[in-house]
Amino acid sequence: MNPTRRRRLIWVLALVAAAAIAAALVAMALQRNIAYLYTPGEIISGEAGERVSSGETRFRLGGMVAKGSFNRPEGSLEANFRVTDGDAEMEVRYSGILPDLFREDQAVVATGRMQGDTFVAEEILAKHDETYMPKEVADKMGKAHEKHDVPAQPATGKSP
Repeated sequence: MNPTRRRRLIWVLALVAAAAIAAALVAMALQRNIAYLYTPGEIISGEAGERVSSGETRFRLGGMVAKGSFNRPEGSLEANFRVTDGDAEMEVRYSGILPDLFREDQAVVATGRMQGDTFVAEEILAKHDETYMPKEVADKMGKAHEKHDVPAQPATGKSP
């Protein structure tokens, strides 16, 4: 191989190696920021994995706020409630200001980690109108309803 071709080959190999390293670094950075959505049933049954159950991984917990489960000590920002998917319920602890639309028996998505048997939320998202439910939560709740033979709600004809 002549010296010019050898030099070009080295440059091409160096560019390919640099692109591969950059892609690997981007993939690692994105992996740390991904928060998958799980329901309480998936976490309690172990479908979500050991890293989620042990609190090693940050994830999103989706479901409905169980009726009669909300508790906030007077004068405190500490809130305790349970999230249910119809199969299982999970205790959630959150310290901070809850969204204005946060209510019992409404859809909620919380981001955080497990600490023992309690989910400690860092962020709470509530629905923004009467008909909206996050698609991922609606899909998982629909599967739970099918499993328990809960009849589907008829469409009201209203747009969200």
